[in-house]
Amino acid sequence: MLRVDQLTFAHPGQVKPYVFSLLAAPGEITAVSGASGAGKSTLLDLLAGFLTPTAGTMTLDGRDLLPLPPEERPVSLLLQAQSLFDHLRTDSNVRLGLPARTSRHEADQKVRAALEDVGLVGLDHQRASTLSGGQKQRAALARTLLRNRPVLLLDEPFSALDDATRATIRDLVLTLTRDRGWHTILVSHHADDIAAIASRRYVIADGTLIAT
Repeated sequence: MLRVDQLTFAHPGQVKPYVFSLLAAPGEITAVSGASGAGKSTLLDLLAGFLTPTAGTMTLDGRDLLPLPPEERPVSLLLQAQSLFDHLRTDSNVRLGLPARTSRHEADQKVRAALEDVGLVGLDHQRASTLSGGQKQRAALARTLLRNRPVLLLDEPFSALDDATRATIRDLVLTLTRDRGWHTILVSHHADDIAAIASRRYVIADGTLIAT
């Protein structure tokens, strides 16, 4: 179980700090919604280790994660901005989700399977700069899923997808979360996405997470 208790943070000039508490179970998707500026990105940055809280705890199965730098946390983060390298091919971007020690043969197989999962077969040799917005989002998701870490943080992962692709990729995330026992936290404005795949739901209101 991922447990976040009274995780406290304030940006410079912010009068009332954010105070976040939530539970995320393995094999389940926990959804977080809220108005723009409510603190959703701040929450993800705290969980990923890009921001340092002034108080509170964050544990995974009893292990304290707060002392760990971002690169050592058992966390994968997909930002709303896909962060692909435009000069690299699609498969090279996706390959970055694998550990450096992965053999070339194994990497080729995993990248090929990941691209098939997100519907990008045949686009592996194209430079990322030539992909559409939805294709870039799927490539970034494939890279994130390949990291296969226990905690998966998703910031509006389906926003650039058409309805049919959206449903397919949404189901893929749910299936992988269940099969691999991930603790997936989904930040989304879309009520239909939350209703379709989330087991737990929170909303950020007045700087606090409220279970709904």
